[in-house]
Amino acid sequence: MRIAVPNKGRLHEPTIDLLERAGLHLENGADRQLYADTVDPDVSVLFARAADIPEYVADGAADMGITGYDQVREAQVTDVAELLDLEFGRCRLVLAAPEDGSIASVDDLAGGTVATEFPNVTREFFAERGLEPNVVEVSGATELTPHVEISDAIVDITSTGTTLKMNRLGVVEEVLSSSVRLFAREDVREEPKIQEVRTALASVKQAEGKRYLMMNVPEDRLDDVRDVIPGLGGPTVMDIANGGGEKVAVHAVVDERAVFETITDVKQAGASDILVTEIERLVE
Repeated sequence: MRIAVPNKGRLHEPTIDLLERAGLHLENGADRQLYADTVDPDVSVLFARAADIPEYVADGAADMGITGYDQVREAQVTDVAELLDLEFGRCRLVLAAPEDGSIASVDDLAGGTVATEFPNVTREFFAERGLEPNVVEVSGATELTPHVEISDAIVDITSTGTTLKMNRLGVVEEVLSSSVRLFAREDVREEPKIQEVRTALASVKQAEGKRYLMMNVPEDRLDDVRDVIPGLGGPTVMDIANGGGEKVAVHAVVDERAVFETITDVKQAGASDILVTEIERLVE
């Protein structure tokens, strides 16, 4: 089974890091290569342009793909199913126009010109509003086009809005919200290996922002400790070897943001020997 991933750019390193944390370690590296094996003999990685990955999956060159939702929408591929939102690479595709110009709403672009690197998404956006502006496809420097009279407005990716502000452009309306997704062809999405990879990646995402707490608690204070632990599904309680039946071990998964307060609360409730560890993967 082959997974297509971005070969460079802002999505490359986070994607490789996610595969590594999920246990799919690349055995022969990723630099300047088209393919890489993983420790799983049934899984290999194909490196491709982020924009080409949806087509690679749809055409069968890869079984799964990791790339931005914006790229999947722009490719207009069929028979491709989203399996998981990987929750990084967040950005927005927005309609923007010069701050001192006459474009204040989508309707103002009736009969106008819009420059973009996402012509298909842009045409769909305007078609849903009953408009057909002239859409000009560009391959870069989209923000400059309104200032050199190539377009009246643009549809472009933004993460923080800084580039738009630098070029004196204001957001008129959001076109699309995007993040990196895992997807596969419809005909293989239920294959065991596909689901195995999905579960591995999901377990990494589920563990993010979580911590594992372990502590010893006197049996007669167990209810008090349980009441203050905000664990997933409640804490796990186990007997302690040579504990004399007076104490039990309590384990719980809590949000990282709640660790400080939780430690204070369980200590006051009678817990001792408290240990906090990171969680690499969490399978629910």
